[in-house]
Amino acid sequence: MAGAAAVALPLVALPAGSPALAPDPRVAMAEEETQETAGEGSGWLSSWIPTWCPTSLQHLKDAEEKMLKCITSNYSKQYVFISKGNKIWTLTFSQNLSHKTPLVLLHGFGGGVGLWALNFEDLCADRTVYAFDLLGFGRSSRPQFDTDAEEAENQFVEAIEEWRQEVGLERIILLGHNLGGFLAAAYSLKYPSRIKHLILVEPWGFPERSDIAEERPIPVWIRLLGAMLSPFNPLAGLRLAGPFGLSLVQRVRPDFKRKYSSMFEDNTVTEYIYHCNVQTPSGETAFKNMTVPYGWAKRPMLQRIANLHQNIPLTVIYGARSCIDGNSASTIQALRPDSHVKAIAILGAGHYVYADQPEDFNRRVKDICDLVD
Repeated sequence: MAGAAAVALPLVALPAGSPALAPDPRVAMAEEETQETAGEGSGWLSSWIPTWCPTSLQHLKDAEEKMLKCITSNYSKQYVFISKGNKIWTLTFSQNLSHKTPLVLLHGFGGGVGLWALNFEDLCADRTVYAFDLLGFGRSSRPQFDTDAEEAENQFVEAIEEWRQEVGLERIILLGHNLGGFLAAAYSLKYPSRIKHLILVEPWGFPERSDIAEERPIPVWIRLLGAMLSPFNPLAGLRLAGPFGLSLVQRVRPDFKRKYSSMFEDNTVTEYIYHCNVQTPSGETAFKNMTVPYGWAKRPMLQRIANLHQNIPLTVIYGARSCIDGNSASTIQALRPDSHVKAIAILGAGHYVYADQPEDFNRRVKDICDLVD
């Protein structure tokens, strides 16, 4: 499967210097937040999901806390409020090194801040690290997105920019995995003055569908299945499974338990993934509207990445064993001949590079960050 043409879901793989958060009335401490609105989103589906699925926002909060219980570094947890009543769930690992450019982590499709549990300790050793749940995912607000792909993408990007403004960051090192990589690139295109280095980790949505469709014709049965499933969100089956959903995650993705085995012996990770993805499918619906069949992007990033400001250094990190084979990195290098573009392959890692080989991944990211003031 070609460079970044597919999005690997937590459940199934589809083919294809900064100040610490200052006291501000617009920024609320999570423990003081009493309105984790289960009613975000509307209609019969929002009220039906909690009834059929054994979940709630409290379940998600508890699952995230279990994911983070092994973290020994000091960090804060808080909601950052942006426009239209939305809020972004944020973790801040501050080392009081205001002279160093902070690192901001954007998770992938269906993920959340908890999946960086293997990385926080190392990455925050000598600079401030921020991680937040993308709008529509995790514990962040789950509003209704525009059905137009460009408008939905812009809603994600503007949420990132509003978050940056509210937190008070001037310039950042922006790292995104999977969908987070796509959005990190989109953000950098629109707000280049805020980016000191862009790090794309197994990014989704870069090549056009035709890059592969012509070389590897899609089997008829996959086309039929895709046509049948096209009206539904990617993870609709998980919610339809109701009380059987958690065991479904454990059966379909047992590899996640292995990836985090150094931290947990039980099903902490699959429980977290489950509760992240059976809430109101806000960001998931937006993602679906940003794709064409089999998980390709409607607005491929390779068509636009040449417009990225030439002074922004860019690094692509991919797993040597991933189905997303890094071809996009060489294409980006060709499209940006006068800019810094580097590709790094992590040996022994698949799509979830940061969890497959966390020590190597953390070291590589820190080396990149060390090149930035």
